[in-house]
Amino acid sequence: MHEDHRNLHHRMVRAAPEGLTRRALLGAAGAALAAPALAQTDWPTRSIRLIVPFAPGGSSDVLARLIQPGLGAALGQPIVVENRSGAGSMLGTEAVARAPADGYTLLLADLPYTIVPALQARMPYDVEKDLVPVAMVGVAPLLIFGHPSLPVRNAAEFAALAKAQPGHFTYGSGGVGAASHMMGELFQAVTGTQLTHVPYRGGGPAIQDLAAGNINTVFVTVASAAPQLSSGQIRGLGVMAAERMRSHPDIPTFREQGIDLIAEHWWGLLAPAGTPVPVIDKIAAAMPAVLAAPDMTPRLEALAVIARPDGPAAFGQRIREDLVRYRDIARSRGITAQ
Repeated sequence: MHEDHRNLHHRMVRAAPEGLTRRALLGAAGAALAAPALAQTDWPTRSIRLIVPFAPGGSSDVLARLIQPGLGAALGQPIVVENRSGAGSMLGTEAVARAPADGYTLLLADLPYTIVPALQARMPYDVEKDLVPVAMVGVAPLLIFGHPSLPVRNAAEFAALAKAQPGHFTYGSGGVGAASHMMGELFQAVTGTQLTHVPYRGGGPAIQDLAAGNINTVFVTVASAAPQLSSGQIRGLGVMAAERMRSHPDIPTFREQGIDLIAEHWWGLLAPAGTPVPVIDKIAAAMPAVLAAPDMTPRLEALAVIARPDGPAAFGQRIREDLVRYRDIARSRGITAQ
């Protein structure tokens, strides 16, 4: 028994009225010591904030609002989605990192959570110390899309063409440091190619310029390019996943083409460091049922998102691996935030 626990016991014994039995004293002391643990199991007793570090309407915001009712019902308290965009997701992330570690403030993070630290010389929070993984929500395979004018049918053929003409072919992105930018850098590093990066202010303009034939390729999710893909304005050249997509089985994986590259966009819940383990476990235990709800499957498929309710350990491992991956690629290719 710790020193403070012994002191509590002795104080109760000294203060006990005459005639109170030793068994009663021990029972009262045990109840006092168990109070914090009981308080944790009673969580939650009020609404929970779910902070999205991006503006309304994006994929993270849509996913947050998809899981909002089911997670709230599972936990017995309403989930309040709050958008806090700015500074490339750092503003909202910092708000959660600085919040009380009581389980009432959560973050819906995505892949940029592990990319931003690779590009920033200084961060207002420590991604490895100030927040802890709670549960994953889902993943979306990343693909390379090309304009139909390219004389290639897949990523391997494009890599061979690009090798023969270093710097000639372009790829667009949502801006320096965006996931679409880092995917292009990964592709070049793995294939030994040299492409010309064309950054845009957001992924939408990059896709539009690809469809117009102004750039050659982009590296994004299917959801980001669905209208242009279905209309034939752009072509899927390869999927950076272990298996082909059920929604687009005609697009081969990179590994099928001899390119050793797997990369996924992911989303998951994090909490301030120090959040009680029983609270984290309660949220993680609720996520599989939330994501397996009958009305959830078609909604996720519409976003080309695959449910992946991994718990804290697996989610934490993914974060650690991605932090190393994007720090290495940023360092080796000299990429910094602008």
